Amino acid sequence: MSESIPVYNLPSQSEHQKPTPSQLGGKIYVRSFTGRFQNIRIGVAGLLAILFFATAWINWNGHQAVLWDLGERKFYVFGATFWPQDFSLLAFAMVIGAFLLFAVTVFAGRVWCGYACPQSTWTWAFIWMEKITEGDSYQRAKLDASPFSAKKLLRKAAKHSLWILASLATAIAFMGYFIPIRHLVPNLLTASLELDYAFWVGFIALCTYLNAGWLREKFCTHMCPYARFQSVMFDKDTLVVAYDSSRGDQRGSRKKDEDYKARGLGDCVDCYMCVQVCPTGIDIRQGLQMDCISCAACVDACDSVMDKMGYARGLISYTSERELAGEKRVTWRPSLFSYVAALLIIVAALLFSLHDRAQISMSVYRDRNLFHTNAAGEVINVYRLNITNKTQETKIYAVTLDAIDDLYLPKPYEVTLAPGERFDLPVSIRLKRSAPKDSTGFINFNFKVSNINVAQESILQPATFIYPKITESVPKQ
Repeated sequence: MSESIPVYNLPSQSEHQKPTPSQLGGKIYVRSFTGRFQNIRIGVAGLLAILFFATAWINWNGHQAVLWDLGERKFYVFGATFWPQDFSLLAFAMVIGAFLLFAVTVFAGRVWCGYACPQSTWTWAFIWMEKITEGDSYQRAKLDASPFSAKKLLRKAAKHSLWILASLATAIAFMGYFIPIRHLVPNLLTASLELDYAFWVGFIALCTYLNAGWLREKFCTHMCPYARFQSVMFDKDTLVVAYDSSRGDQRGSRKKDEDYKARGLGDCVDCYMCVQVCPTGIDIRQGLQMDCISCAACVDACDSVMDKMGYARGLISYTSERELAGEKRVTWRPSLFSYVAALLIIVAALLFSLHDRAQISMSVYRDRNLFHTNAAGEVINVYRLNITNKTQETKIYAVTLDAIDDLYLPKPYEVTLAPGERFDLPVSIRLKRSAPKDSTGFINFNFKVSNINVAQESILQPATFIYPKITESVPKQ
C-alpha cells in the first residue's frame, strides 16, 4: 500500500461570495428561466408523463396493456402474461436497470437526477404550479414574508389546490397499474372504492404532495441513496456541471462595454443567477458538490447572461475534470467499457430467457394414497396436474406420458384453457401387469403437456410412480 491517496484543496468561501440557500438552510425560491437544457428537460418530462398517465388506459388483447394484478398473481405486459414463477425475469430487469444507471453515471454523472428522476421531475412541476399561482421567486419570498391577508390566503389556497390535484392524479395513475384503471376511476368518483384501495390512493397522494411540495431538494440531498454512492463512480472523464474558474475569476460586476480585463476581472459578472435557478440552492462556482443533480439550470442561466454581455457561452457547462485541466477527455475507459459490456450480456440473457420461456406451466401433486390395485391386478397412481395457460389466447392441451413403455394412461386427457386460466386436472396412471418389477418400488417418468395445434409448444414435468416392492425370499438353511 505504498500508493498515496490524492488530496485536493477545496475552494473556501471568499469574502465576496454570498452564502447560498443550501448553506443557510432556509427555503429555496427557484427563479424561473429558459434555455436549451430546460427545453430538453421539459421534453423528457413531458414524454415520461405521457407514458406514465396514458399507458394504463391502453388495452391489449382484451386486457389492460400493463397491469400487475396482485390478487390473481398475473402480470400483463403488452400481450405477455407473467406469473410468480417468472420472477427471475424481474430480477434480470432490475439488474439491467442498475447497470444502465451505473454506465450512465460513469459517462455523464447525475443526468438521471436532472432529467428523468420522478422526484426531480415532479418537483419542477410543483415549482411551475407555484409560479403560476404566487409569482416568480422574489414574489414568492415577498408573499411568504407578508402578513396574513385575503390575497395571500387566495394565492396559497390556489397553489395547494393544484398540488393536491396533481398528487391525486399521480396516485390514481400509479394505482391504475395494480387495479384495472377503468374500474378504479369510476369507483373513486362514486366513492364506492374498497377501503384498502382508497387507503393506498390517499397514501401515495400524500407522499407525492410531501415529496414534491415540501421535501424537494431535502429528499435528494439527505434521503436518496444514489446521491451517496454516485460520487465513487465519478472519474476525471465523467461529465459534470462545472464552473471554469480559470476563465471566470476574478469575479465582479461591470458595464457591458467596459474593458473588464484591464481591471483584472474574469468573465463571471457575479450576478448570482446560477444560484437563484438551482433547485438545490448551491453555488456551482464553489466546485463540484454532492447536492448538484446535473440539471444544467445554472448552465442555461449563465449562458443567458453571457449572451447579454456579448461573451462566449460555456463559463458553466457540461465538462470533465480532465477537460478543465486543459487535457483531452477519454470516452471509452475500462470502467465504462466494463459496465456497458456487462449490460449487453445481461440484456442478451434476458432476451434469451424471454424467447425460451414456456407458455405453459405445470405442477404435479401426488394423491395422498401412494397407490392402489384394480380388479385386473394393475397398480394405479393418481396425480393432480396444475396446468396454466400463460398466453393471452385460448389453448387446448393434451396430457401424455413421455417415452415410457411400462406405464400408460387409461384414457386420453385434454383440457381447454382460457387466456391466463389455471386448471387442476386429476390423472390416473396404470402399471402394466407384464412390466418388470424390482425392489426399488418406483419408476421415474415425465408428464408431457402439449398444445394440440402447435406440437412445439410443450413442456415436460418429472414425476415418480410407486408400486409394491418385490422382496426376494431367503432360502432356509
